[in-house]
Amino acid sequence: MQPIAENKMGVKPIPSLVLSMSFPIMLSMLVQALYNVVDSLYVSHYSQDALTALTLAFPLQNLLIAVSVGTSIGINSLISRKLGAKDTKAANKAAGNGIILSLLSWLLFAIIGLLFTRRFIGFFTTDAELLRMGHHYSAIVLFFSLGVFIDITCERILQSTGDTVRPMIIQMTGAIINIILDPILIFGLLGAPRMGVVGAAIATVFAQHVSAAMAVYYVRKNREITIAREDLKLEGRTVKDIYAVGLPSIIMQSISTLLNTSLNKILIGFGTTAVAVFGIYFRLQSFIFMPVFGLNSGLIPIIGYNYGAKRPKRITEAIRVGIVVSFIIMTTGFLLFTFFPHIFLGWFNATAEMVAIGVVAMRRISLCFISAGFCIVLGALFQATGDGQITMITSITRQLLFLLPAAYLLGKYYGLDALWFSFIIAETASLILTVFFFIRLYRKKIRPLSTAEQ
Repeated sequence: MQPIAENKMGVKPIPSLVLSMSFPIMLSMLVQALYNVVDSLYVSHYSQDALTALTLAFPLQNLLIAVSVGTSIGINSLISRKLGAKDTKAANKAAGNGIILSLLSWLLFAIIGLLFTRRFIGFFTTDAELLRMGHHYSAIVLFFSLGVFIDITCERILQSTGDTVRPMIIQMTGAIINIILDPILIFGLLGAPRMGVVGAAIATVFAQHVSAAMAVYYVRKNREITIAREDLKLEGRTVKDIYAVGLPSIIMQSISTLLNTSLNKILIGFGTTAVAVFGIYFRLQSFIFMPVFGLNSGLIPIIGYNYGAKRPKRITEAIRVGIVVSFIIMTTGFLLFTFFPHIFLGWFNATAEMVAIGVVAMRRISLCFISAGFCIVLGALFQATGDGQITMITSITRQLLFLLPAAYLLGKYYGLDALWFSFIIAETASLILTVFFFIRLYRKKIRPLSTAEQ
């Protein structure tokens, strides 16, 4: 008999547990995708140059998200494992140290926002208008990024205890505020000045700070994590444990920043329209991928808790359920991108040239959606058991060794339409590596737990 007081992650039936924990996160991640898409939708109706400027600025914004999400994944994994092992003191320490790490990360990006954004945008273009808009947007988003760091960290602390409803509420509140403020500040409605991309940036950071305030309030109300003053003092072992999982995730997502930067540089050789199309695709695909990343976030504390509690059957069942859910989501995305790309592009006021490029891109890239979802789900196992470096290795291989070289070569020798096949090549390599590492980790870490469970 399991003790009545035990956390639901150790006793609730796995299918309903995965769905009940993942669905609110998936919904909140979907709302997070809406953040980026709404900005781009409104900005695309402001001007195509404005949309291109946001696409050029996106790698810096993505780097910010990489650091905040990666660190918080490490916090989530460590807290859930400590709670599973009934070590509440260590779980509180992980939460407190995580908050301090998020503050230090914000200071770094505030400096980047002040000093380096103009140079970054200048790497792509000498066009004065693109340079001005891209610099202003990225500088505001980075300098005022405290809200996003606190928000994401506190949401992951809540998720690590099994609370996924409040993070959903936090995300939805921020998204609604952003959606309301975007048209007002971009186009100058209701007496506000017409600010264009600056208005989009202000709407985003204001909404993020509201979400952060809510997240802090809910963490203070949480009964399983109690952060005392001594928990806010950085402890070497705790920081090391956080970044053992978090740093590979940061590197993995930062590589995505390098990839986007490099792809923008390649695509701008085909014209600014190609860059704008890639920006549209990247935002649209987030509607498909974000729910699967939400599923990943829901699986991490479940797997981490049961790994700490030495219950391998619950771990493997959670992975099976996650794969089924991912397959459903990614198959839906594949069908939508294959049969209705012109409709989605029309939302962004796409020109005939943009539609011609975008339809080909969306149909070809979506061929790898299902395998990508499978890899994301297995990534939850690697991160939850403290082997986040595996996800980093597969990401580096996929993006730097296969995707980027293939995009350059296909684009150079066969043209823009062929370039999109590079995504399929890269995802196939990632799938092979992920399966290999899964088999190895299962034999090394999960199967031996069966003896302890018996």
